[in-house]
Amino acid sequence: MVKGPGLYTDIGKRARDLLYRDYQGDHKFTITTYSPTGVAITSSGTKKGDLFLADVNTQIKRNNITTDIKVDTSSNLSTTIVVDEPAPGLKAILSFKVPDQRAGKLELQYLHDYAGISTSIGLTANPVVNFSGVLGTNSTAIGTDVSFDTKTGNFTKYNAGISFSNADLIAAFALNDKGETLNASYYHIVKPLTNTSVGAEVNHSFSTNENTITVGTQHALDPFTTVKARVNNLGKANALIQHEWRPKSLVTISGEVDTKAVEKSAKFGLALALKP
Repeated sequence: MVKGPGLYTDIGKRARDLLYRDYQGDHKFTITTYSPTGVAITSSGTKKGDLFLADVNTQIKRNNITTDIKVDTSSNLSTTIVVDEPAPGLKAILSFKVPDQRAGKLELQYLHDYAGISTSIGLTANPVVNFSGVLGTNSTAIGTDVSFDTKTGNFTKYNAGISFSNADLIAAFALNDKGETLNASYYHIVKPLTNTSVGAEVNHSFSTNENTITVGTQHALDPFTTVKARVNNLGKANALIQHEWRPKSLVTISGEVDTKAVEKSAKFGLALALKP
């Protein structure tokens, strides 16, 4: 386990990763190459129906500074600069996008044995300011996530969450959407040797009094092959198989069926990631 409570985004993360990570409804291809000087160049292409999206990302690492520069098919140029530990426990992140000048943001993260803090401010004349903080340990953590729009003078987001963890079980509760939604999640490692785990998530909307329940599981068939499955109370069932056919190179095949509308065609996704 990671020492300390982590950041607010870590509350419920293990359950979210189990239930949603790597499921792919489109066709995606990613290839990464490295130059002799250590520069990483990653090219990605995604086919969404009749639409094809692509981008090229260049990552440069020097000492404790990592710079990512990405260009996509919409002519957007995105840059992210990460300075890791300019002081103990501190991380600074500067990001901006051209031509969307409103996307610029400066973020500071601080991790301590008993606290995790993240604060960011938009690089505009009237920025949105975000603050999230967590107090506790690696077994119990409580935190909040708040955003304030200086232009309108309104809070655009305020969430709160709590998590409980031990060696093989994590439970988390969060009040989101300005108190309109209650989220509860559960993650349990059943068998560490085969990476077998189960998880569940319940979302309750106070405004509509509706519940969305999702349960899922994963299991490693061998050290290089993992299968996952999930289903929710809306009748959507998903499954995937992911195989590491060479170190760091993955192929993932996933599918989705609507059990309440079996006359509809099933959806299939394919993701191929190649790294040297």
